[in-house]
Amino acid sequence: MKHTPIKAVLFDLDDTLWAVTPVLTKAESVLYEWLQQHLPGLTRQFTKEQLRELRAQVLPTDARYQIDLWSLRHATLTRACQISGENSFLVDQAMEIFSIARNDVTPFDDVLPGLAKLCERFTVGSVSNGFANLQAIGIAHHFETSIAAHQFGRAKPDPEIFHAACDALGVQPAETIYVGDDPVLDVQGAQNAGMTAVWMNRFGRTLPDHIVPDAICATLHELDDWLTERIADGATT
Repeated sequence: MKHTPIKAVLFDLDDTLWAVTPVLTKAESVLYEWLQQHLPGLTRQFTKEQLRELRAQVLPTDARYQIDLWSLRHATLTRACQISGENSFLVDQAMEIFSIARNDVTPFDDVLPGLAKLCERFTVGSVSNGFANLQAIGIAHHFETSIAAHQFGRAKPDPEIFHAACDALGVQPAETIYVGDDPVLDVQGAQNAGMTAVWMNRFGRTLPDHIVPDAICATLHELDDWLTERIADGATT
């Protein structure tokens, strides 16, 4: 079967290149400990779980919170300060503490060697709905472009955010592979944007019946093998 030559590979970040749940859990704990020291009135009124509940209440109050998770957390802390009688002037500093911990991620073992190998053959970029900072994480040099929903103004699965990444790389969607863990946001979203979609299933999850990725991988090594087979079947970079 003749394939369109692939020129670029785009990645989701959270749960594709690293496990995000332990990162968020740790970041929230680091933040809460800081709040206990600097905004004690807030922590006397709100447990970590109650702050999560408050965040869910704040979410529907502004449409941008759906795509700007940093602003959602900032607004939640500001609201918690108002309720607890604490001064909100420290919220910016609190968010800096959270952001540093949020970017203290440990990539899966295959990620660094896998990215290095892929960069030898393809242009590599990322499209994410989160606010991980690749520069802070230390892997930005692998990516020619990195588009985040909170900066772009639209989030996956909107085709526009995928197309913006293609434009930034100078490639067409049909020349691009998108790799991500979320069946709807990543697989279906990328396919609707005209891309080939690879489902990164690192955790043994099950796909919804109506979503059919072009390939399924559990590591970047498997992704590289699949791309090599695809090229051998007729596509060339």
